Amino acid sequence: MASVLYLKECASTNDEIESFLLYGQSEIQAICTFNQTKGKGQYGNSWESPENLNVAYSLAIPSEKIKVRGNLLNFHTAAILRDFLANLTKTEAAIKWPNDLIIKNKKVSGILIEKKTMNEKSYFIIGIGLNVLQENFENLPKAGSLLTQTGIQFNLEDLTNQLHEFILNHISEEITDENLLAKLNVNLFRKDLISVFESNRIRQNGIIQNVDENGFLWVDLENEGLKKFFHKEIELLY
Repeated sequence: MASVLYLKECASTNDEIESFLLYGQSEIQAICTFNQTKGKGQYGNSWESPENLNVAYSLAIPSEKIKVRGNLLNFHTAAILRDFLANLTKTEAAIKWPNDLIIKNKKVSGILIEKKTMNEKSYFIIGIGLNVLQENFENLPKAGSLLTQTGIQFNLEDLTNQLHEFILNHISEEITDENLLAKLNVNLFRKDLISVFESNRIRQNGIIQNVDENGFLWVDLENEGLKKFFHKEIELLY
């Protein structure tokens, strides 16, 4: 099993791992830092992380080792991470479409997956930001950490090693689209509950129905009926 390379500090683990891929030292490589200064989220968002409180982790895995369709890898990773967090904390965890992990109504983790070609070889770079020990989320009212949401203090390095092992053990598993979507939808945050949504600057109540095989979120809206949405087309305000 490939080990994790720990960096004292880096701007973005997803960016940093690209330079390691150029050397071709290992078929699967992972890096981690507890001091990420310019973390990236989905669609240009940033991931804020104070020093020595949280985990920034990236895994580069050759594309041919992934047995699910590329557009479902994000959901496959989210389902794996959900299982890891639920097992680790003995607390219920949920997947907030499309790429966040929720414990007790607070976001504790996010995922960013990029596909890169390095030295004529295709890789998926799986980046995970995990809030572990942070307690102050003054400017992020929807965020929390494993500590704030479960009361458990984890050792950052031990936690990262467990996360790395768990992901490597599951990321290359074969799973049908049907089974993957079933697993995703049974753990979907706010599914079948009345929630508040915003789309095109209009707020209304709605109920999440499911995520489909193309990644669309289906929501039964109070004023518009059943509609599907892609990333950034609708915001769940709870």
